[in-house]
Amino acid sequence: MDRLTENKMILVVRKTRLEELAAKYNTVSQAKFYIEHLGADFSDYLNEHETYCQAVQTVEAALRQLGRLQTIDRSFLPNFIFGQHDLVIALGQDGLVVNTMKYLLGHSLIGVNADPKRWDGVLLPFKANELARIVPEVFSGKRQIQEVTMAKAELNNGQNLYGVNDIFIGQKSHVSARYTIKLKDLQEQQSSSGIIVSTGLGSTGWLKSIHAGALAVGNPKTTNIRAALPSPWDAKRLYFTVREPFPSKNTSTSIVCGEISNQTPLSLTSQMSENGVIFSDGMEADCLEFNSSIVATLRIAEKKGLLVL
Repeated sequence: MDRLTENKMILVVRKTRLEELAAKYNTVSQAKFYIEHLGADFSDYLNEHETYCQAVQTVEAALRQLGRLQTIDRSFLPNFIFGQHDLVIALGQDGLVVNTMKYLLGHSLIGVNADPKRWDGVLLPFKANELARIVPEVFSGKRQIQEVTMAKAELNNGQNLYGVNDIFIGQKSHVSARYTIKLKDLQEQQSSSGIIVSTGLGSTGWLKSIHAGALAVGNPKTTNIRAALPSPWDAKRLYFTVREPFPSKNTSTSIVCGEISNQTPLSLTSQMSENGVIFSDGMEADCLEFNSSIVATLRIAEKKGLLVL
């Protein structure tokens, strides 16, 4: 077979809800009993699983005709080493594109919608049967590439973490986080439910929901709440919001939201003896500890995501 390229293609997949249930309850039959016992429709899980498996087969067949292919599960991303010239394809929902992009360094990423009837796919512009045409165009430089600004948390112990949508800094459990926050010349001690640092790509996600809730509390009669406008994906700034800041004798609430740029990073010093945590894009398992005297500096990442359009 004549290969289109010697560069390797990495296909990132994820487990379906059915596979996760089967792993939890040992068999599909037991998973079905549990779901139907609660009155839910188990056929929806089966249909989703079959559609996804068919998409995987279609994509793998198309990519193998073009060159070398390696398929990996999302769970292996934190420890997977990508080759410098690998082309990466994420097949699933928008979240899989985000989860994949944070571990890439200058790699083009193609998002493929495995189930267009089920998922809107803002980050999934392509269908499974389109890859045979799209991949050659990517290799020949004919496809548009959208840069995506990422966030970065750097700790004073040398560790760091990247975020594509957002980074959360706070407590593992539903108790208040204690820390000192510093932005420019302003500094204060705070107690809150944690801090969200969002990118332009993530400005319509968690950040938007926080702003919407704050607006509703501030104006209970509001019926058409408009949170912060979406920001460009390649915006050279980040946004931070403090969740539920609590004013007391020892804690203040004057630094509750703002922008982070290359010139104005955000600094946080933990005052928590345990259970402090920093994670990004909803991946709580891949996290950094944020406990006593750890200083986290939030800034724009030096690397960018490259999403194929």
